[in-house]
Amino acid sequence: MDDLKGLILSGGAGTRLRPITHTSAKQLVPVANKPVLFYGIEALVEAGVTEIGIVIAPETGDEIREAAGDGSAFGATITYITQDRPDGLAHAVLTAEDFLGSSPFVMYLGDNLLAEGITRLVSAFRDSQPDALILLTKVDDPSSYGVAELDGDRVVRLVEKPKDPPSDLALVGVYLFGPTIFEAARALEPSWRGELEITEAIDRLIESGKRVESQVVSGWWKDTGQLADMLEANRLVLEELAPRIDGEVSDDCRVESRVAVEAGAVISGSVVRGPAIIGRDARITDAFIGPYTSIGDEVEVSRSEIENSILLTGARVTDLGTRMEACLLG
Repeated sequence: MDDLKGLILSGGAGTRLRPITHTSAKQLVPVANKPVLFYGIEALVEAGVTEIGIVIAPETGDEIREAAGDGSAFGATITYITQDRPDGLAHAVLTAEDFLGSSPFVMYLGDNLLAEGITRLVSAFRDSQPDALILLTKVDDPSSYGVAELDGDRVVRLVEKPKDPPSDLALVGVYLFGPTIFEAARALEPSWRGELEITEAIDRLIESGKRVESQVVSGWWKDTGQLADMLEANRLVLEELAPRIDGEVSDDCRVESRVAVEAGAVISGSVVRGPAIIGRDARITDAFIGPYTSIGDEVEVSRSEIENSILLTGARVTDLGTRMEACLLG
């Protein structure tokens, strides 16, 4: 098998996270003080995939380029591919055809988070070399997702948002493909959404007798496209946090449970109850920081209470008369 390449889709307008995403790409909104996109890059590199293409939109591409750079910080080489219009996942695959060539590849949606990474998935793909390998997870409301009908591990068909779901296994935003996907994608007509749907391209592979296999996710998976999911992902990642104090915590503070305090941060007269992370050069004064809170770099919080929230770089919260909870503040 040719060496596997990685394709991260990082276009999309992030309409469900507005107003934050009016000014920044949704894939750069941080979870536990790290942009969501970086978790995807790290998952690929951990699985041995270091040649990575990132599909970007003209509006937010420069910002993503600036954040992720040439990939050397991750141990990868990154190539940026501009998708002029958000015409669907299969269209993104076709846009990246020059970069991908005849290599098999992992396609990873840039706003997705997987607890267990993709190493197991990549080795299953290398071992069995199907035309496609899709990742599935059990969901409570399959009619809101693309759903797979299986015969063993083999996928018989995919149904997008079915009224009568054939199973409770929904597609997760990670796919592995051989080069036959290009032909399948080229044969598509735009769907009712005006997009070239990847589920339809995979269905074409199945119909033409190609081998499409599946794996079920064992850990958690989150699509961080909405605020509730973003906060949930933040909670799940903070659960794994290793406590450390690299900043300055004065004697009149209580720091409880798992808390990470980055270098340059100063905390005085405050209670910080973890799991929580306090970013570089943040100032926390006479405040309460509750569990599941990520305080970004250079954030100022004084005489306020914050819990289960994400505060982005440079945010300021002072003299808040009520507790701030379940918020994403830019």
